[in-house]
Formats: sequence, C-alpha cells, structure tokens
Amino acid sequence: MEVVARDGLARTTRIRTPHGVIPTPIFMPVATFGAVRAIGFDELAGAGAEILLSNTYHLHERPGEETVEALGGLHGFTGWRRPWLTDSGGFQITSLADRAKIDEEGVTFRSALDGRQRKLSPERAIGIQEALGSDIAMVLDECLPVAAAGEERTGARALESALERTLRWAARSQAARRRADQAVFAIVQGGADERLRLRSAEATAALDFDGYAHGGLGLGETRDERRASIRAAHGALPGERPRYLMGLGRPIDLLDGIAEGVDLFDCVVPTRNGRHGLVYTSQGILHLRNAVFERDPSPIDPACACPACTNHSRGYLRHLLKSGESLGARLPALHNLTYYLNLMKRAREAIAGGRFSALYAEIEALVTRADA
Repeated sequence: MEVVARDGLARTTRIRTPHGVIPTPIFMPVATFGAVRAIGFDELAGAGAEILLSNTYHLHERPGEETVEALGGLHGFTGWRRPWLTDSGGFQITSLADRAKIDEEGVTFRSALDGRQRKLSPERAIGIQEALGSDIAMVLDECLPVAAAGEERTGARALESALERTLRWAARSQAARRRADQAVFAIVQGGADERLRLRSAEATAALDFDGYAHGGLGLGETRDERRASIRAAHGALPGERPRYLMGLGRPIDLLDGIAEGVDLFDCVVPTRNGRHGLVYTSQGILHLRNAVFERDPSPIDPACACPACTNHSRGYLRHLLKSGESLGARLPALHNLTYYLNLMKRAREAIAGGRFSALYAEIEALVTRADA
C-alpha cells in the first residue's frame, strides 16, 4: 500500500492487488451472492466501483466454493475482473444465534438451505476464500450479536472472551494460508471499550497481517464512542497497512471513519434503502414514496449524473416504487451507490487538496438538517 496524501489523520492511498489498484478511501458495494442485486457490473463500473465485497458463507452454501473455483474463481465465475474482497462468513453465522454454536474449534451451525449441520473453523474459512480466489480475504472472528443492555453476553467479560478467541483464531488463520497472491486481513474486536480495542489491536498487529479491520462496531454505540474506539486501535495498528471499517453505514459514518484514517468501507445501506425509495442527495435525504413527489419533475439530485437522475423524474420513480415495479427499486439503489462512490472520490480529492474538513462540515450540515 502506498500513502498518496494526508490531511490530518485522513489519508488517500493506493492498494495494489492482482486485479488492479484500489484508490482509497473507497466504498465497496455488497455483492452477497456474487452480484449487487439487479445492478450490472457495467453500471457498477460506471458509478465508480473499484472493488466488490462478497459473502463467503452464502457462496459456500450455494453454489459451493468448488463450483466457483472450477469456473475461474470469483473473477471468472462472475465476470467482474476488478478486485474482490470476501468476508469470512462469521458475522452471518454468529448473528443466527439460534442455529449456531461457537467453541474453540469454530462455529457449528445448521444450514439455512437444507438444515444440515456444518462446521466453519478458522482454517476452513481461509480455505474456502482461497478457493473463491478473492484478492482480499478476512479471518474468522467472533462478533457478538446485538443484545439488550445489561445482558451478560454484551458485558465486558463477554467482549474480552470474544476478543481473545478472535486472536487465537487469527493466529490459526495466518498459519493456514497457502496463497501468496491473496491478502488476508485480521479483525480487531473489543466493542466500544477503548482499552479492549487497543489491547486487541496490539496483539493483532503482532501477527503481521496484510491489513486490519474494525469489527463489531455499528451495533448501538454512539458516533463519538465509535470514533474513539477506532482511534484507540489505530494507535497500535501499523500505518503502512490498509484499515477497513466493516459494515458501516451512513455517509457521515464513512466520513467519521476517514477522519480517523480508515481506508475501506462496505455496507448494504445504500442499496437496501434505495430499493425502498430512500435516497441520498447533495441536498439531503429524500423519501421518494412521499406524496409530495407525485408530480415533481425534478431529478433525484440535479448534481448527479447517474442514469436515474439523467433520465427520470422524482414523480416517475415514485410511481414505479408505488406500483411495485422492479425498475423502481433498481434505479434508486443505483443512484445511492453512485452517491456513495462519488462521495469517496470527493474525499480523495479533498484530502489531496487539504480540504477534507470542508467536505466533512458539508455532510455534517446535511445530517444536522435531517435531524432537525
């Protein structure tokens, strides 16, 4: 990884992979089953996508990593020739607490497809991702599910236990690696406890991975708590390696992370919200299903050049959404991805020009206006 420019803690970098160079900060559209729902790869490239994220657990379940490998790995199987990142599948499994059991060996779970019992170990998670052929793979970690305040599983003892197990699994994952052309990122845990985050980061950095991710955030902590947790971890993580904030979120969440030196982001928020008519614009958030847009001839965002904005009105998109037309879900989702990817481009340019604080203030003002 090459650091190109800095503005405070924010930075823009180039991450080199076998399938291309990734400029950061960057947002990774989520292609769970190897595709971003209803959006083609040519549209993703046109929107500015440089790397996609796919789900190891779901691809393991269907069609199976052997099939993906036989068809040329993720790049040959899907036709997306740019970089891929695969998660370990751990979050998806452990979030299904009623069907999963976690022990030192890994995660035992019942398949959502056929109900059969399966086992995912740290070594198996690496092996599956090596077969998938992603450019960046993630270690298996223990990510605590959301629970009500005061429950024992969310307490400091549970966080510490998950942290220690994640470290042991990370060491096993490192030992299991066989592909020299695939980067592997470890995951820092510890909830919103700065002391635990620092401890996790120090021990994880000692294992010498290719990059490091922040896991277990976006589960109820405040923005200030999240930023403090990230900052604590960055105090121990090597500055020359990529940093990835997993599963976050809203545009302001991304800028919060960038302000602390995060490079990579992913989330289903832009596509999921878009499919329901909630869109992000240069003027704030719009709910296209609202009656006020019934006869509105304006584009979603006059500042956007995506197909939804250049070819269609808010009134037409509202009609499609209310009629249940698939195009009505697809176009706002594509717009939201374009907005996110353009925001990352603007962040890179702002960092290079020493203007990141101005961009941050602009997006913060939109959030304040929406909350008012």
